[in-house]
Amino acid sequence: MAAVDRVLRVGLDSDVLLVRSVADYIIGSGGKRLRPALLLLVARACGYRGVHHHTLAAVIEMIHTSTLLHDDVVDESAQRRGRPTANTEFGNAASVLVGDFLYSRSFQMMVSVDSMRVLQILADATNIIAAGEVQQLMNTGDVNLDEQIYVEVIQRKTAKLFEAASRLGALLAGVDASRETAFANYGMHLGTAFQIMDDLLDYTGDAAAIGKNLGDDLAEGKMTLPLIRAMAVGSADDVAVVRHAIEHANEDGGLTDFSALIAVLKQTDALTYTQSRARDEAARAAACLSAEPASPDKETLIQLCSFAAGRSF
Repeated sequence: MAAVDRVLRVGLDSDVLLVRSVADYIIGSGGKRLRPALLLLVARACGYRGVHHHTLAAVIEMIHTSTLLHDDVVDESAQRRGRPTANTEFGNAASVLVGDFLYSRSFQMMVSVDSMRVLQILADATNIIAAGEVQQLMNTGDVNLDEQIYVEVIQRKTAKLFEAASRLGALLAGVDASRETAFANYGMHLGTAFQIMDDLLDYTGDAAAIGKNLGDDLAEGKMTLPLIRAMAVGSADDVAVVRHAIEHANEDGGLTDFSALIAVLKQTDALTYTQSRARDEAARAAACLSAEPASPDKETLIQLCSFAAGRSF
């Protein structure tokens, strides 16, 4: 990861001061760096001994960071990772344009690996991620959203980059097609579990630990799995509470309805159900590695499944 950070610093260098300032701010704000770590671990588990994994791990982090810059503008977010968002610090225009810079710089860097497969995987992934974000925007405020559509959206906007990171690690090592697919499926299920937990923590987490305000998804009118489940199994009164909270989210950020909504999520066991769905996806991820030979890196990849489905931050 230290090597990846060095690659990132070089990649972020620019003679435009604002680019350096915003990029340093967002990269330096911390974060789990789970996606680049995933690529490194898969590459090592597959026996890769080159240096391109550092470059591609940095590329993955740049793509992720650029999506965060754009997301925070779209969502009008004020806080991320316990700090003011870049758009709060530098303005929406700077955040969007520096996000564009990171996207384009990431493609410059991936060209250096000199692999059409790498370009294809990352070009497809970034396109699917963007489509997922648009789909999520279109679904805002839609109280009729079902679980199937919800999963499709999070697999596009979040899990796809996990899948790409895992696939690239295997690709660099030159493994056969079946192993590459197994690692890609591992990443997809892991990313799905990670996002489901993210949506759960928006209602159950500790604001200081998760680095953002509880109820942000509600304030943005997002129908995430806890709400979808409550709508599916709740009474008419429960459904009315959820519907009112979503339909009036823009008026006060949903804060007036938040405590009543939490009560509904608890009494319908929607929170417990959401946790179980995250654990199910994590178990599917771990199962994708069943044919892999034992190694410390495989063990860490399996431990990541437990982390993704049980994390509190």
